[in-house]
Amino acid sequence: MKRIGVLTGGGDCPGLNAVIRAVVKGAVIKRGWEVFGIEDGFDGLLDDQKIRPLTLEDVRGILPRGGTILGTTNRGNPFSFPMEEDGKVTLVDLSDRVVANIKKHRIEALVVIGGEGSLKIALELMGKGISIVGVPKTIDNDLLETDVTFGYNTALETATDALDKLHSTAESHHRVMVMEVMGRYAGWIALESGIAGGADVILIPEIPFDIQYICHAVDARRKRGNRFSIIVVAEGAFPRSGERVVKSGAGKTQAVERLGGIGDYVAREIGTCLDMDTRVTVLGHLQRGGSPSTFDRCLASRFGIKAIELIENGEFGKMVCLKGRAIKAVSIENAIKELKLVDPDGEMVRSAEELGIIFGR
Repeated sequence: MKRIGVLTGGGDCPGLNAVIRAVVKGAVIKRGWEVFGIEDGFDGLLDDQKIRPLTLEDVRGILPRGGTILGTTNRGNPFSFPMEEDGKVTLVDLSDRVVANIKKHRIEALVVIGGEGSLKIALELMGKGISIVGVPKTIDNDLLETDVTFGYNTALETATDALDKLHSTAESHHRVMVMEVMGRYAGWIALESGIAGGADVILIPEIPFDIQYICHAVDARRKRGNRFSIIVVAEGAFPRSGERVVKSGAGKTQAVERLGGIGDYVAREIGTCLDMDTRVTVLGHLQRGGSPSTFDRCLASRFGIKAIELIENGEFGKMVCLKGRAIKAVSIENAIKELKLVDPDGEMVRSAEELGIIFGR
């Protein structure tokens, strides 16, 4: 009998439970394996109490549920774990404890469901002799080697639905509505939801914007009789003459900087230069929550089954991915070399510009 483990790392997103369900069903029903769930990402491998069996009963009814039944964290890295001693926080390598706990529970292979950061940690654990298969997860859709990550489609639908609602209130009050969306350093959510939701301006990290150009474009719309404008801005977007707006920077207890606030900046600048009424909507974690879309449920389920097949065939160090309509596998190392970003001169941006959408360049 084979015994495997599964964990969800990084930020949560719709579809995580669908992967967990597929891993358990694929392992238990056809192969007779045992599955252990690790709670709270890699942190769970530091604590015996957070490693528990997962049965078919445990995954019953979780397919349409958002979030993850295992819990997650985007701050857990056993190779650089913050420990407080004498009032000071120091980073400690606890990876040997992780390896010891995996061996103690006789877990022969680990399914790591996560984004770039989680898969980097998984690759380091591979170097310590742990057999790992990766499943790409992020609403940002910024992982290389896969056409789409699960969770992205649901987040996109949430953003587009919000834009549809903002249109009516913007038109009623003749306002400039600025909607800030997630995506970190990739503009996929802003770009696709902006096109689908009929935005007038889309600001993405890949194209630094000129705020004066945006003000001119909004003013030109007003002079043509369009008394309102819709602006979608990705949280990682930034002005050509400035830097990204962050709520807090990376530190010892936080691996990455916390983005947010660019929507307020854009609204304030437009309101000042045009003397127009502006409002800001920050979707934030609404994009991470809720029931996964049909597409994400199906993709996540297929990813989970492919992960089990990779373990069965001994193909470790691989990440499952979507290529066209087929589920494939690529090396984790290649998948995390760099982020998959929007091409500023690509077909999608060009199409948006021909629709009259302004990118502030």
